[in-house]
Amino acid sequence: MSTDYQIVFCTCPDKDIAEKIASLLVENKVAACVNIVPNITSIYRWQGQLERAEEVLLLIKARQDTYSALESLIKKHHPYQLPEIIAVAIERGLPDYLNWIASCH
Repeated sequence: MSTDYQIVFCTCPDKDIAEKIASLLVENKVAACVNIVPNITSIYRWQGQLERAEEVLLLIKARQDTYSALESLIKKHHPYQLPEIIAVAIERGLPDYLNWIASCH
């Protein structure tokens, strides 16, 4: 079992912003890999109103010790007033893949 690694979820308003943030995370070595999942529909409550938005989801694989830098970079470049940034610990994974995540930082 390993808790040295995380997947961070982050929604973006469109593909261009998603690609920009994903590239910045990998280029700055705070993430090993970012999957961009297009065409998701989000339904949520914002400022008392029910909202619906078409978004793009980032699945960010990274070491847990990079979380602060990862969060700061996303907040700096994300257009949302309150971006979704949720980290979930990776409890298990293929050891070679987890080692690869570690080697990318």
